[in-house]
Amino acid sequence: MLELETIHQDVSAFMVKDEPFYLSQGNEIKLLEAAFFKKIPAMLTGPTGSGKTRLIQYLAWKLGRPLYTVACHDDLCASDLVGRYIIKGGEVKWIDGPLSLGVKNGGIVYLDEVVEARKDVTVVIHPLTDHRRCLMIEKLGTQLSAPDGFMLVTSYNPHYQSVSKELKPSTRQRFVNIELGWPNEMIETRVIEVESGLDQLQASYLVKAANRIRNLINRGLEEGISTREIVYAAKLIQCGIPIGEVLCATMVEPITHDLDLKASIIEILKNYFRF
Repeated sequence: MLELETIHQDVSAFMVKDEPFYLSQGNEIKLLEAAFFKKIPAMLTGPTGSGKTRLIQYLAWKLGRPLYTVACHDDLCASDLVGRYIIKGGEVKWIDGPLSLGVKNGGIVYLDEVVEARKDVTVVIHPLTDHRRCLMIEKLGTQLSAPDGFMLVTSYNPHYQSVSKELKPSTRQRFVNIELGWPNEMIETRVIEVESGLDQLQASYLVKAANRIRNLINRGLEEGISTREIVYAAKLIQCGIPIGEVLCATMVEPITHDLDLKASIIEILKNYFRF
């Protein structure tokens, strides 16, 4: 007969040990902390690269809670979050998924772009987002009650998703919503300086150019340049690569394939950099 065992994972591996660099755009940190202590799930909305993941890392570090991050995708199902049976060495063993681990260990579970996951994921997380605060594990016939230290956080980019992947109001209304945009020019320039080591003047030029490019959204451009892409550009500029090649590789090619838009973006960049 096959023996059933449970595979345990070390909580320390999910702790954020070093303080992540994060500059607040407003009261998002206070809102998230208040939601944590009042046991309210949170949803972060905003464009790609606006700092949602870094914010959650900072929150986990500040609160001293383990962080379980899941990048949601089309094939992600409930079993990927809750857990599944595996056969190892002739024995049947149960391995917890990140959601089960987060509930058991009182951690923060962050479901990035939750709308991308399959519909059965929504069914699983609903009992964790109301007064029940519990996780049903049907395959084990058990129910886990979330401790005080548990928090569920999701992210969602409503301006990017198609209508077919829109979150239902019945799901959205289970979360307190915190909207993040791109940081203001002063904050974003400081972020570029710290993250890349680039001098303030060049960092400010990159941010100014990015903000002008972002104005092209809804005029052919689907999404603007993320803070992440600006950091990439700042890091590569210091490597001795011709600046035109760096800017094309980080602030042109990743955001559009349209030749006319590319030409417009390059003209904007040439207002700040010679290439």
